[in-house]
Amino acid sequence: MYGLVHGRFQILHNDHMKYILAGAEQCDRLVIGITNPDPAMTREDGADPARSQRESNPLSYWDRFRMVDAALRETGLPQDNFSVVPFPINFPELWGNYAPLDAKFFLTIYDAWGERKLAMLQENGLNVHVLWKRPPEQKGITSTKIRQAIIAGQPWEHLVPPSVAKIIKEKSVMACIRSLAAAN
Repeated sequence: MYGLVHGRFQILHNDHMKYILAGAEQCDRLVIGITNPDPAMTREDGADPARSQRESNPLSYWDRFRMVDAALRETGLPQDNFSVVPFPINFPELWGNYAPLDAKFFLTIYDAWGERKLAMLQENGLNVHVLWKRPPEQKGITSTKIRQAIIAGQPWEHLVPPSVAKIIKEKSVMACIRSLAAAN
């Protein structure tokens, strides 16, 4: 059975990994969908308008693909047990072009955006399984806080898998994160 988790992963962090691995435990093959894969395929949603802003999406699909792939390999999850794909969450009519719609869609809910995604997936007839639902104050690590720490020169490496820290420290990735901060 296929399972699917999804997120922007605009710096893949340790709490993202808990979500991804919880999904992996419940299926034979996990598909990890990277949302907002292309700036042209990013729409604002009233449930969380900040998610669509350019400064909230500094990393390319390629950089995020590399982070997810490296972090999953680092856990020892066999490569045959997962795939990483674009997943344009804002365009339900395109989902079938990127992901198996007969998969079980795993979700975590912390806020209005999580509730909105649940409704979108269910409205489109998908098999959705909520892994956990928690109040916003229990969300823990956020990519926004990590990006802010990077920009401020504060410690952040402990919040991400080692393989992700290595990718973030690459000159091109750091430059991308810092350039968006400088533009604001």
